[in-house]
Amino acid sequence: MSKNNVVTLNRREFLAFTAVAAAMLGLPGCANLQTNPRKPRPIAAGAKIRIAQIGCGGKGFSDIMAHKDEEVVALCDIDWVGKPGTTRDKEGKQVPAPSNVQKLMTEFPNAKRYTDFRKMLIEMDDQIDAVGVATPDHMHFLPAYMAIMMGKHVYVQKPLTQTVGEARELLRLARLNGVCTQMGNQGHAGEGIRLVREWFEAGLLGDVSEALIWTNRPATTRSVVWPQGIEQWPAADPVPSNVNFDCFLGRAQDRPFSTKIHPFNWRGYFDYGCGALGDMACHLMDAAFWGLKLGAPESVEATKIEGLTSISFPKHAIVQFNFPQRGNLPPVKLTWHEGGEKPAKPALLEANRELAQGGQLIVGSKGTVYDGNDYCNSPRFIPESFHKQLVEGGMLPPKKFARPDPIGNPHKEWTQAIRAGDPSHAGSNFEYSVPFSEMVCLGSVAIRVGKKFTWDAAALRTNLPEADALLYPKYRKGWSPREIA
Repeated sequence: MSKNNVVTLNRREFLAFTAVAAAMLGLPGCANLQTNPRKPRPIAAGAKIRIAQIGCGGKGFSDIMAHKDEEVVALCDIDWVGKPGTTRDKEGKQVPAPSNVQKLMTEFPNAKRYTDFRKMLIEMDDQIDAVGVATPDHMHFLPAYMAIMMGKHVYVQKPLTQTVGEARELLRLARLNGVCTQMGNQGHAGEGIRLVREWFEAGLLGDVSEALIWTNRPATTRSVVWPQGIEQWPAADPVPSNVNFDCFLGRAQDRPFSTKIHPFNWRGYFDYGCGALGDMACHLMDAAFWGLKLGAPESVEATKIEGLTSISFPKHAIVQFNFPQRGNLPPVKLTWHEGGEKPAKPALLEANRELAQGGQLIVGSKGTVYDGNDYCNSPRFIPESFHKQLVEGGMLPPKKFARPDPIGNPHKEWTQAIRAGDPSHAGSNFEYSVPFSEMVCLGSVAIRVGKKFTWDAAALRTNLPEADALLYPKYRKGWSPREIA
């Protein structure tokens, strides 16, 4: 169905996407790539990995700086002026500082610069081994898809994609081409989630039937991080000469440019982001999803929504995910709270302690684990006296899950996987992060439809037509596979 020059794909049409996507992206030889997938180039011993980055002004800046010991050959961003930074002079006064993209120009003067990822990948095909993607959420899929199609390893920021269908297709293609992948939920490379799973498997929590997870995003106690609950599209601003706005829009519908959206506040809009769930759930839910072996939910429901509009995610929401019994493991109810919503303070938490602004509680019949930060850096049993009892009594289990070297560095995990030619070496590779991202995307669907729905992961289908309509992306005229099919 087409409306306002936007093409909505159904499931059948999206699954046929791979037949035409490479041609849509301008990639020559697409028919041959479909029948003869391009495998990645082996990295010779002692050689550097040639890396390109798509999206450099935000999280992409720290991603590419984490790879500065490799060979950074190309950088792509729709805005090579960027958002100015600030620093302090010798007197302590705040003064202007270069933007992130300007810093990258200085750091990597020999890297070629682009504003269109398609042009970069085609022109530099034989000079690129691996690609980072840190664009707004709606444009994670297409650059990653094109890079994988060309046999490039990919590191894609969270949430992996904006829709369930896109995530599942990336997994299919990554398997087909044998590339090494990683999603940017850095806590998955850390110690905390490993401890939680080891404690769970050792039986210290007993039967776990509930997980409670919360974030203060999109605001903090001091400020709004990005706006949500937006009633009207902001007034149009002139498109700056330094901004490639067509590439910012990508597959999203044609809208006016606004400085209230670019360079940062896009996350709360349906067109570009995934709201607080997309930003924070891939961090905060990680320990529960991996540690409890949750898999796909059987139903999802938004039990509280405040401030939802026709264009924007809400200011506050609570979403309940229901997971079925997994072998001998009992069903689990996972409840997500955002916008400052929190679960009730547990009776086991000491009177002089309050729940952090963001965190998680994993509730078992024998013990409850609490962590009060975004990445599960310091999980502990509550009350603290019980945790000390376990430690001093030698009752904590030995460490059984491998720790990456260096621990906590997802970028090194990825480059080590590339050198080894072993995608499983990266912990948040697509085999793990696609099912996880699908769960997160389903939470966004629940917020938008406002009804409980069941989920059939094998068939990629809910029991609500309006929910099914949100499982696959929409394409603006000029970006749709229908136009060249």
